Amino acid sequence: MRVDRAIDAFLRHITIERGLSEHTVAAYRRDLTLYRKWLAEQGADDVTQITSSLVADFAAARASSNPAPAATSLARLQSSVRSLHRYLTREGLSADDPTGRLRPPKTPMRLPKALSIDDVSRLLDAAGPAPADAAPGELVGMRDRALLELLYATGTRISEVLALDVDDLHHGDVLRVRGKGDKERIVPVGSYARAAVDAYLTRARPELSRRGRASAKAFLGARGAPLSRQSAWLIIQQAAERADLTAHVSPHTLRHSFATHLLQGGADVRVVQELLGHASVATTQIYTHVTVDALRDVYLSSHPRAR
Repeated sequence: MRVDRAIDAFLRHITIERGLSEHTVAAYRRDLTLYRKWLAEQGADDVTQITSSLVADFAAARASSNPAPAATSLARLQSSVRSLHRYLTREGLSADDPTGRLRPPKTPMRLPKALSIDDVSRLLDAAGPAPADAAPGELVGMRDRALLELLYATGTRISEVLALDVDDLHHGDVLRVRGKGDKERIVPVGSYARAAVDAYLTRARPELSRRGRASAKAFLGARGAPLSRQSAWLIIQQAAERADLTAHVSPHTLRHSFATHLLQGGADVRVVQELLGHASVATTQIYTHVTVDALRDVYLSSHPRAR
């Protein structure tokens, strides 16, 4: 089978059968397009021509390219190539897997950046007025407050929140979220977020909806179109500037803060895993390092014989 046809078959598989998100499929496509072009330069146009040494040469060529890619980028690229060949072997489209001996580069463990509880409060206040204080014309402010309150209250990814329809927000104090792999999970919604979302839906969204074409999406832009990821990022960054937060703040910062604050409050790591939608508890356990660091700081500053 030709390499380009093999890659197309794999991309259809992860899109249709595995139900991976559009962004994940796009990342695979970018990586495998790079792989296909490099193989073509080596004269390997058919999967039968791909050997272990050729795969190793590809990994070495990418690692030594200028500018040098980050270890995380190399690891992701190798993972894409490995997933392709495992699929081809499993489907009988290739006799063996040439990536069996490929070892991913070591990536430094980066602890997620979480805001303090006080900083989160400042960020939310800077995003927009509290429901009781919102004036009738503060449509965008009510939307922004509802968006950030919901992100922090549920730990959802920004893509998950922006994919919500209005009907998804009418389940009382719980939220049904579709995450990676189209897997559904249920997340509780606290009273602060519930109040902010209710105020937005009843007082702001109807007017925003009238400004554009009818859309079922819960969060709308100022002209009535569904809110984009870029606009959501800008909303959070502008709120961080108004709150005078010096740390970099992104939608994922609120997800990190959600997990860290739950663990600091005594939540079980497996409960947090379920709330975040992580497939493996190992992914969630990185947040325990954050809380351990906080405990260590308190110990060093408080115990008379700690230093």
